[in-house]
Amino acid sequence: MPTAEPIYAALTVAVMATWIIPAGSYSKLAYESSSSSLVITKPSGKTEKVAATQEQLDKLGVKIQIKEFTSGGITQAVSIPNTYQRLKQHPAGLGAITSSMVRGTIEAVDIMVFIFVLGGLIGVVKASGAFEAGLLALTKKTKGHEFMLIFMVAVLMILGGTLCGIEEEAVAFYPILVPIFIAMGYDSIVCVGAIFLASSVGTSFSTINPFSVVIASNAAGINFTEGIVWRIVGLIVASIFVIWYLHWYSKKVKNTPAFSYTYEDRTSFNKMWSVASGDSEEGSEFTFRKKLILILFVVTFPIMVWGVMSQGWWFPTMASSFLAFAIIIMFLTATGKYGIGEKGVVDAFTNGSASLVGVSLIIGLSRGINLVMNEGLISDTILQYSSTLVAHVSGSVFILILMLIFFVLGFIVPSSSGLAVLAMPIFAPLADTVDIPRFAVVTAYQFGQYAMLFLAPTGLVMATLQMLDMKYSHWFKFVWPVVLFVLIFGGAILVAEVLVS
Repeated sequence: MPTAEPIYAALTVAVMATWIIPAGSYSKLAYESSSSSLVITKPSGKTEKVAATQEQLDKLGVKIQIKEFTSGGITQAVSIPNTYQRLKQHPAGLGAITSSMVRGTIEAVDIMVFIFVLGGLIGVVKASGAFEAGLLALTKKTKGHEFMLIFMVAVLMILGGTLCGIEEEAVAFYPILVPIFIAMGYDSIVCVGAIFLASSVGTSFSTINPFSVVIASNAAGINFTEGIVWRIVGLIVASIFVIWYLHWYSKKVKNTPAFSYTYEDRTSFNKMWSVASGDSEEGSEFTFRKKLILILFVVTFPIMVWGVMSQGWWFPTMASSFLAFAIIIMFLTATGKYGIGEKGVVDAFTNGSASLVGVSLIIGLSRGINLVMNEGLISDTILQYSSTLVAHVSGSVFILILMLIFFVLGFIVPSSSGLAVLAMPIFAPLADTVDIPRFAVVTAYQFGQYAMLFLAPTGLVMATLQMLDMKYSHWFKFVWPVVLFVLIFGGAILVAEVLVS
């Protein structure tokens, strides 16, 4: 689960910084739909309206397509390059620590509602038994071809990671899959690899994951569909790599059990997780109803992409779309021979939403940090000095250094959504100063942070290892090649994005 302590500490530091860092501001640019014009707000507070045209953006030096403003894809004011001015100091008081938390949460309510609806949808699908029944049905199909089950689970986890950031939710699959993997002759590493590692690789190369790339793009002032082709290509290559790696390791363990990195703990692990063979319960059958539930669940994501790309949807509309499918799935789950009833589906939806309260609150708390820095007039000063530091650095070097910065920040702020709204407003505008697309900064954030989250004890990995009673040293021995792959291959993609764009 996300942790809020680093956010509190960062908020306190931000308040202190407003007393130390010189105040200053860039001119800001925003689109006003009522007048169909661009509004420029000077550091002095004076405003000026100009035509909403690409020529005007080029004249201002703003390297963004005008359609990103007019379509509603950019929801935040954008800094206009080369307009920075020093201003009178505007320090924040101690009361800003709590008041900014509240106001930041209120500002993030549209994203929070979307997250609650998505969590509720996942909760209902899990309660329906469709996930479990579908996976158990796979075991019958793969008898004699055991790796096929690992392959299918890994693919599903990768898709879950790239589509909706399924990591914490994946913990629910261990009680179902671990006994099956043990019966096949595999070890605890294979279990964590097929579930946690695969889902994390999917999240590292997120395509439309609302908890990372969507929030980060929104905070960067761009539409999340920018750079999606690069992310899809990266996801395909990364998926091939991780599945190959799982195949290599599982084959070694299958042929030579002593090769297992957790061989010394095999007895206690098997005693904890193995189950006696027996017939499945009737309620776990992969019925037509459960197949339909899974189809409806998957369909929600391409519909969301279509809505954003062609209809101008944003978080409220996406939440409404997901809620519509959630209601249909709730009806299918509540009724029928194995239906759990009205109270059951309502509780499932509520519990699913509740499991993401931490994620939602961190988004609000993190926005509070931006409020303190913006109202203290130090955000733009930090950008100005940072811009000066990278003024003579090539785009390729800049983006690689940025990925490493996010790698370090991933240890301090393990929440993907928390780091997105904390760092994107600071780092995304720097892309303009070195003439690279902002989506490259979003991609650098994904690769950097998630490479760390394979390792960081502040993230989900420790909870997973504790659940399976696995030593961290054993996990590190297995996962370090994947971390290296994400950083090296991810770095290559970032350089390609910069050079091609």
